[in-house]
Amino acid sequence: MLGLRNHKLDGPTFQMREKIFAIGDDFWIEDSDGNRVYKVNGKAARMRDTFILEDARGNELSKIQEKVLSVRDKMVIESGSTKAVVHKRLIGIRDHFVIEVDGGGDLKAHGNIVDHEYEIERDGDKIAEVSKKWFRVRDTYGVQLAQGQDVPLILAVTVCVDQMARG
Repeated sequence: MLGLRNHKLDGPTFQMREKIFAIGDDFWIEDSDGNRVYKVNGKAARMRDTFILEDARGNELSKIQEKVLSVRDKMVIESGSTKAVVHKRLIGIRDHFVIEVDGGGDLKAHGNIVDHEYEIERDGDKIAEVSKKWFRVRDTYGVQLAQGQDVPLILAVTVCVDQMARG
């Protein structure tokens, strides 16, 4: 089976800011035309890291929470009716993230996570790519998705990966 990994992704591209995720901080995710399309709202709630991904009108699309009292680093995403748990795993010298999606379709994020040069895969097919190479602006990276992906879920995964890679 020929997967997307052999093709350039043809879906939307978003611009994110690197390592500015702090509780109480908000930031915008822009589309490839520079329009503010999603907002990440950082909240402090009950001693947990919580981020809310909202559309441009302030409607909640995904809630991202740190799983407290967990043996391993974990964050939980609630995106509409979809729930996912992001686990950090160390494989060799590189970080690797497994995203368990309720109802199947688990994801994997791997590559050079710290430098924002990685892929997100489902069943061996690349469904999103994260890269700093597309931008000359410091502390900025892009997320490009394949067509037909759950945009709020994938963007929430990138927020989790960035947050967990710093911890």
